Amino acid sequence: MTPGDRRAELSEFLRTRRALLKPADVGLPDYGTRRRVPGLRREELAQAAGVSVSYYTHLEQGNSANVSVEVLEAIATALKLTDTERTYLTQLVKPTRRAAGKPAPRTQQLRPAVQQLLDAMTDVPAYVNGLRMDILGWNKPAAALFGNWAELPPEERNWGRLIFLSPATRDLFLDWERKARAVTGILRMHAGAHPHDPQLTALIGELSMRSEEFRRFWAAHEVRRKSHGPMRLRHPLVGELQVAYETFPLPDDPDQMMVTYHTEPGTDSAAALRLLTSWGTDAATPITADPTVTGNETGGR
Repeated sequence: MTPGDRRAELSEFLRTRRALLKPADVGLPDYGTRRRVPGLRREELAQAAGVSVSYYTHLEQGNSANVSVEVLEAIATALKLTDTERTYLTQLVKPTRRAAGKPAPRTQQLRPAVQQLLDAMTDVPAYVNGLRMDILGWNKPAAALFGNWAELPPEERNWGRLIFLSPATRDLFLDWERKARAVTGILRMHAGAHPHDPQLTALIGELSMRSEEFRRFWAAHEVRRKSHGPMRLRHPLVGELQVAYETFPLPDDPDQMMVTYHTEPGTDSAAALRLLTSWGTDAATPITADPTVTGNETGGR
């Protein structure tokens, strides 16, 4: 991401967040006048943040020089940004030294001890994500649940490519759009933290070229972090499962995250997951990315 790209992203991010709000959301009266574009006007946002219209307009045009932390916090509050969105805004306005110039490492390595830990988790599907959402390591239960990633070349073991380009992975997620939006938002968050990473830039470019849905989700400028929550899956061998996932950052590399999955004890989902994990990789389904897939071709699933 060049300085020009960063200014453009700052402009679009502020504009799209402003478009999500109504005057009542920030305590302003709405006189019912017809609006040419959705959301708050710039002058309304500036009023809510306690800054001049010209100051906010200057910032929304991508000019972030000399913006104070206090003003940035006031604007983030007026826009009702989440903690993740606040972090992303700060990355755009006040990039860290690494984000400003130092490229990310070309490859990430998983410590052998972490893989040993994954292998020891014989009843819990788990894997480790890297900064580009590459899948760096996993255990047999994860392969049973999500597919045999070992059959893929390393560059294809990536959640962005799997979610948007693999029909088998798409069919696994009952709420595919929710998962796809989350993946897109996480990639955008990584892009803000690592703007000079050529591999991440190439991945985003590839997905933009090959998936209409990715282009649409990317244009929404949502940012996410992998965290925790419920997920509904449809496995070809055991049917529907309700699982919950938890995310744990690894202490020696903040860009690596261990993700685990579990079910509520005593449920049909728990029995199905036990069955899958007992089968191990024998339960893993083929999982290949189809190079011909685009958003138009898969949109009806």
